[in-house]
Amino acid sequence: MTEGTVSSLRGFVRQPKEALGQAEVEALLERAFCGRTATVGADGYPYVAPNLFIWKNAQVYLHTPRHQGHFLENVRHSDRVSFEVDEPGEIFPYGHVECDTNVSYRSVIVFGRIRIIEDAAEQRAFFTAFLAKYAPKESWGREIGSFPRLAGPIVYAITPEIITGKVSALPPIGEQWPSRNNTLSPGWTPRGAS
Repeated sequence: MTEGTVSSLRGFVRQPKEALGQAEVEALLERAFCGRTATVGADGYPYVAPNLFIWKNAQVYLHTPRHQGHFLENVRHSDRVSFEVDEPGEIFPYGHVECDTNVSYRSVIVFGRIRIIEDAAEQRAFFTAFLAKYAPKESWGREIGSFPRLAGPIVYAITPEIITGKVSALPPIGEQWPSRNNTLSPGWTPRGAS
């Protein structure tokens, strides 16, 4: 594949009926629990790290500890990243052989540029929204809105260039095995059968 071919595939969903609409993409980015951020290092190797995150102002925000690690080193090497979230659904059979098995899911992939947030007000806004998403503050009885260690972590923002969403829907029962045989191995015969 040439570089132009690879670039033209970025953000491409092969089956248009499987593409999520913009509202569904944003809803999944808002509710997903964990995302995975892919960076690339100076040695050319990709690195994928799971991150808790928020989707705010059409950007992905996340944080890491403030130390010289693999993630930070890669971000300093290249600001190009890919970010992914997904929601798995049910595993289901669609045909008469064991490998005729699939899973329903929703996923979103973001291709974009990552930057380190240096502004304290923007960092505070991130942590306020982050804790609103992940911490049930009403039940813990702690001081709200206090961030004495704001300089401790590194906060990042990913600005999307391309976003794609995909759904592989769970078919109705009548479309699943054994009601319907959608096998991809129609000529297969069991071992020992003639």
